[in-house]
Amino acid sequence: MYNRVYHATMKFKQDASLYFFALPGIIFLLMFCYFPMAGLVLVFKDYNFRGGIFGSPWAEPIFRNFQFFFNSLDKAFRATRNTVVLNILYFLIGTIVAVAIAIMLAEIKNRRFVKVTQSVMFFPFFISWMAFGSILQSILNYNLGTLNNLLVFFGGNRVDFYSNPKYWIPILVICNTWNQAGYSSIIYYATLTGIDPTYYEAAMVDGASKWKQIAHITLPLLRPTVIMLFMLSLGNMLRGNLSMIMGLTNLNPTLLEVTDIIDVFVYRSGIRSGELVFTSAISLYQSVFGFLLVMISNSIIRKIDRENALF
Repeated sequence: MYNRVYHATMKFKQDASLYFFALPGIIFLLMFCYFPMAGLVLVFKDYNFRGGIFGSPWAEPIFRNFQFFFNSLDKAFRATRNTVVLNILYFLIGTIVAVAIAIMLAEIKNRRFVKVTQSVMFFPFFISWMAFGSILQSILNYNLGTLNNLLVFFGGNRVDFYSNPKYWIPILVICNTWNQAGYSSIIYYATLTGIDPTYYEAAMVDGASKWKQIAHITLPLLRPTVIMLFMLSLGNMLRGNLSMIMGLTNLNPTLLEVTDIIDVFVYRSGIRSGELVFTSAISLYQSVFGFLLVMISNSIIRKIDRENALF
């Protein structure tokens, strides 16, 4: 027992500097991710300002704060459907584009050019959605938009994009991909740089073309990274980007058929009226649903390919 304590103490002293550098991150994680979870009790309370979070009486019935979302099942279903569909499309299209960019960058031998290209592709990630919305407005505007002017130039008719919901799923997917592809490609590029080059050398000796090398070496070795990112994205499957929808559409009511994701619905129904308890209830609903998706999908992957499971 004494030896174990002694060795543990010595090990701690040796790694003390590492623990010191990790301390700010641990404190940040506790303060902003774990301690606020105590406020989830608000979901089950009949909140009032006098009693506060912990002094307010319990709601009767206990799940009353969830009722505002499910009272209108058609709107709740529409918001859930839009959120899931958009998130799936974001991941699928975004992954294809990011992997393609990473593979193309990996084939370029000029490292300086690769670094400059990555930096340029990273810029959209830092642009606010309000700025994105202004750029999109200049492209899609009915009278002055670049796209409509091109349509007229080639003999077509103008399209009122901001009054036709059917155009907005591809528009949102394109905008999200534009924003995220540069960032995501860096993750896949880092994976590609870690692949043993002898695999490709052996394939070249066997006469494999570049396309066959990508199909039989690059993509299979990228699969664990894609699966891991997909698993992590499942946790946010019911979470949408409210700032994106607000910036691009300004919550245009004519587009709500496809843009009314859960976060937009909660903003319109709860935050605007000051019912913060309702927003907390839906946030809990999103988190629990995302947790269940991650657990179920991880169990399925573990049975199919245990090495690629998260845990």
